[in-house]
Amino acid sequence: MCFCRLILIFMMGTLVGTTCVPTYGATPLVTGNGFGFAVVKPETGVLTKFYAHPYSFTQPDAHNALSEGRETANFIKSLGWKAGTAGRVSTEYVEDSHVIRSRDDTGEATFFMPFGWHRDALIVSWRSTGDAKRGYWASEWSAPVISRKRVQVFGADALLLRFDGIAESLLVIPIGKSVSAAVSGGELSTNSAWVLLSLESESDLEPALREFHDWRAGLVAEALQKREMGELERWRVKPSVSFHSENERHLWRQSEVLLRVAQSREPNRAGRYNNGLIVAALPEGVFSTPWVRDMAYATAAFAGMGHRNEARAALLAYFHARPTGKMKADTGGVDYQISVVRYFGDGSEEPFFTMEGSTNIEYDDWGVVLWLLGDYLKRYDDPELLKASTYRGPLYESARDYVVKPLVGTLEPYQNGVIVGADTSIWEERQKDKKHFAYSTALAIAGLRNFAEVARRVGDEASRSDVQNQVGLLEKGFNAAFVRGGTLRGTSEEGVKNDIDGALLAVINFGVVNDPAIVRSTVDRMELLKVRSGGYRRVRGTYTDPSIYEYWYEKQEFLFVDFSLAEVLRTLGETDRANAILKRIVEKAAADHNILPEMYVAEDCQLFHGAIGDPTGAIPMVGYGAGAYVLDLLQREDVERSH
Repeated sequence: MCFCRLILIFMMGTLVGTTCVPTYGATPLVTGNGFGFAVVKPETGVLTKFYAHPYSFTQPDAHNALSEGRETANFIKSLGWKAGTAGRVSTEYVEDSHVIRSRDDTGEATFFMPFGWHRDALIVSWRSTGDAKRGYWASEWSAPVISRKRVQVFGADALLLRFDGIAESLLVIPIGKSVSAAVSGGELSTNSAWVLLSLESESDLEPALREFHDWRAGLVAEALQKREMGELERWRVKPSVSFHSENERHLWRQSEVLLRVAQSREPNRAGRYNNGLIVAALPEGVFSTPWVRDMAYATAAFAGMGHRNEARAALLAYFHARPTGKMKADTGGVDYQISVVRYFGDGSEEPFFTMEGSTNIEYDDWGVVLWLLGDYLKRYDDPELLKASTYRGPLYESARDYVVKPLVGTLEPYQNGVIVGADTSIWEERQKDKKHFAYSTALAIAGLRNFAEVARRVGDEASRSDVQNQVGLLEKGFNAAFVRGGTLRGTSEEGVKNDIDGALLAVINFGVVNDPAIVRSTVDRMELLKVRSGGYRRVRGTYTDPSIYEYWYEKQEFLFVDFSLAEVLRTLGETDRANAILKRIVEKAAADHNILPEMYVAEDCQLFHGAIGDPTGAIPMVGYGAGAYVLDLLQREDVERSH
């Protein structure tokens, strides 16, 4: 699958080709249920992807250790209803859900993957309107069909398809009305509604059919959709925030669903430990793989909304994932549990970022997971979580011995304190350009502060005392290394790039910097990062060669920075400015199916093409998109209540 392969290949590296330059028109709509994804082009109402798993790469490539890995299979190139002249097409999410409806003059198509059925299953159906009774599903597969096998499914003739180069098979089951197509449109042209079911092996066929029979309960496609919508509404949690507009409410609801769509519900089994992992972006987003940091923001959003089960599953996923510790030779020789970058779909550590030819080490990942664990336990009384059996033993001991211990092992003396060792941190610099980042040390402080309270909960006073001592040293080191002349800096090393850094806003929001003068200075200096589109970029890029990916990437507006600034402004009492930042993002999302992108175009280029302010980068963004929005509204609610 593409996932804009060009970006993945050349991310953080040299751009040497332009054959897959992403250009953005209408943002693709994604449905999913934790077992796979399906993608619909809204401008045509045609389904263009149906993936066998809920992530972009299944596992490492044994022949190329630094590649993206083995791509997840996609079954479909094109699937749409063909009924002559259709006229204008309108595609939308139904009532802020994962159900996608596409309408034209001849009728409406519906696509959804049901949460109620724990399989990689897609439901597609067509309902004609008016006199438009003729038509058929026209399908084009992504690979040649190498076998077709008829299967009887409770009185219906289903078809089991196998494809060239795809390990999984696809079972297609008719559940609608028979259709007499004037021409052959492929295997799906004979019925108005279908179930498409991905099977990892043919041994799954019989149990899957029994599950299908029980799940369907004799319902037709329209009734299945109605039931799915009802179940989704029962899953939702009543918002704990006050909305300033209907657009805010719709974006909250859609974000809630897209967070759920992004979380793997595949069961753990030998060789695959990914249950609960959350991808950073949905397809066609270029980051449809689990990143530690993005997943933490998504998990915090789940917890803050009241979705305890999803937040708990994500926390467990961090500690079930395996194998990890791949970079221990470069992290002081200490084994560790949390990936230093991201995960393959099977839950194994992926300690690098794209095909730049080297590994990455991001120590802030360890701090953010410790912070997240403490944040969850502050919200929910869940002592059993800390006792849960994980890859390296009970979760508490795993966190203490394989997250806290290696994190402390990275610390370096700095004047009368300590700071986290040089790494690539939140913006994922190239490893050769590693530095001592304020964000990494700040996340160590925030994470260890929270873990000290976790240790108190379990009565581990020795660990609590040790951690508190380290926090004290880190606070001294942070102030010495990153606060110079009353100004907060992004790195201890001098340099224009991180002298003012959007990540410093997150440092403030994590409570590591509280001095009003320093906070004010940081906010004022953010004007150095303001861009034409109206928001803010991450850093001041220092690349001078336009063939380098970051040359263009670092010129664009980054929504995570916008959200972070709004939160800091609220603490300063500048609610009007904060509200204006949020309102602009919400209104732009309302015009794009309530989907949040990674960035907005601030400088048009081949890689990030569009009008100034258009969505660009990874779309839909999950942790830094839907998650960041939810967390922003939760923070606003806290500030408003405190006043």
